[in-house]
Amino acid sequence: MTDRGQAQDRHVPVLRDRILDLLEPALGTPGAVHVDATLGMGGHAEGVLERFPEATVVGIDRDREALTLAGGRLERFGERFVPVHAVYDEIGAVLDGLGIAAVQGVLFDLGVSSLQLDETDRGFAYRVDAPLDMRMDQSSGPTAADVLNPYSAADLARVRRDYGEERYARRIAAEVLREREREPFTTSGRLVELLRRAIPMASQRQSGHPAKRTFQALRIEVNDELGSWSRAIEAAITRLAVGGRIAVLSYHSLEDRITKRALTAGARSTAPPGLPVELPEHAPYLRLLTRGAEEPSEAEVIANPRAASARLRVAERTRDTTAGTTERPRKGHTR
Repeated sequence: MTDRGQAQDRHVPVLRDRILDLLEPALGTPGAVHVDATLGMGGHAEGVLERFPEATVVGIDRDREALTLAGGRLERFGERFVPVHAVYDEIGAVLDGLGIAAVQGVLFDLGVSSLQLDETDRGFAYRVDAPLDMRMDQSSGPTAADVLNPYSAADLARVRRDYGEERYARRIAAEVLREREREPFTTSGRLVELLRRAIPMASQRQSGHPAKRTFQALRIEVNDELGSWSRAIEAAITRLAVGGRIAVLSYHSLEDRITKRALTAGARSTAPPGLPVELPEHAPYLRLLTRGAEEPSEAEVIANPRAASARLRVAERTRDTTAGTTERPRKGHTR
């Protein structure tokens, strides 16, 4: 890894103080365990460790460079910080490996991180020419070039339509097939030029940079972001202790839709219509703590433009659905 500067100098965590305020009732208790499931450069984790001196943070990230940078930032907290190289949908296996049955806090800060955007050689940023990689874990898995070059026209259109909500998905897919017959795609600059040609100028003026949606779609496909997120949020909810809280920062509608669905399902009674008495097993097991999705203030967006599209949802675990009890599981105890 090259020396790209210290994490605290490169990263401003989105809605940090608001998230800490919402997590405080859960993390202010002695022995609390918090999982930062998208550790990144450790800004949110640092806030938790500073504000809650008796809490331990398990930091998960699939990006080894992020773990190294965050580790340097959080080294001063000693054993209170536990870094783990994993994908966030492996949260259950991570906690099992650490002997932790239930946790008091979980945070997901979804999407591409500041680290990945800033490191232009990784291909996430469409404003510079770089190798078409886009893997969050560069040690394994297919790259964006592995999507662009072998995928069929139908699959290329599906990726752009479903993950980028791209209106011109089929037109772009046809252009990609024609262009790659001449030469396979290896760098982002050539793809950006294709998108400038394929997308009408009127649409570009209305929707912004022509590569924005396609790059989002490729990144989601390469990293299986939506599939991983659907699995991760369900797994995280099951590991919340009663009284524990989960916070989710989403940056586009596809992520937020999955988040909303999972949290509202837990906050809704499952009693059949017409049942005269709600049985305990039908009662909601989550309580929503935000009204819809909260947005950053205008002042925060000015200070940190990357916060502009952020949406925050937070919920609290109200009952244990596995044991039929409201007793709060303790750290390290099995269920």
